[in-house]
Amino acid sequence: MLSGRRLDLLDPSPLDIEIEDIAHGLARTARWNGQTRGQHIFSVAQHTLLVEALLLLHEPDASAPLRLAALLHDAAEYVIGDLISPFKAMLSGDYRDAERRIMAAVHLRFGLPPTLAPRITRAIKQADAAAAFLEAVNLAGFSPAEAERYFPRPDMPGPITGDLLASWSATKATRRFLEQFERITRDASRLVPPT
Repeated sequence: MLSGRRLDLLDPSPLDIEIEDIAHGLARTARWNGQTRGQHIFSVAQHTLLVEALLLLHEPDASAPLRLAALLHDAAEYVIGDLISPFKAMLSGDYRDAERRIMAAVHLRFGLPPTLAPRITRAIKQADAAAAFLEAVNLAGFSPAEAERYFPRPDMPGPITGDLLASWSATKATRRFLEQFERITRDASRLVPPT
């Protein structure tokens, strides 16, 4: 890692995880295998920001730990990359085990439980599926009908504002990810596990 940390993928330690490494890696990892509109890739860092924003649309009073869990939901991809879901489903359990170990270490590093409560997991998965639909239609060339074959059409209580569905440079994606991480954690002197 650029921080100088070396993460053992077989036995990851929370002590070897730095948020700057996560931001840097996710900002340079393409969603949709890079098959998106725009001058730059649509990165996993941008996707995680979109997921956290969608979660807030459904749960405006979401706690800092829940928001942090949403922002970090794909953090393992900073070292293992992003695989499209159909291909990931074909891989052995070893891949999923490695991903779970890395995510547990990430969670512990930032004050979350190694395994999230089912309610938290469901809320994040709902926002993640909504993000996939919006990305498919707005960035990856899917028609709404085609996207609905793969992803549920999101029930959106409000619009997505800002430029969350635009392609950004890796520098901008890194900066925005770190700024959001800072906003979420700024007022939480000690994160408590979400329930």
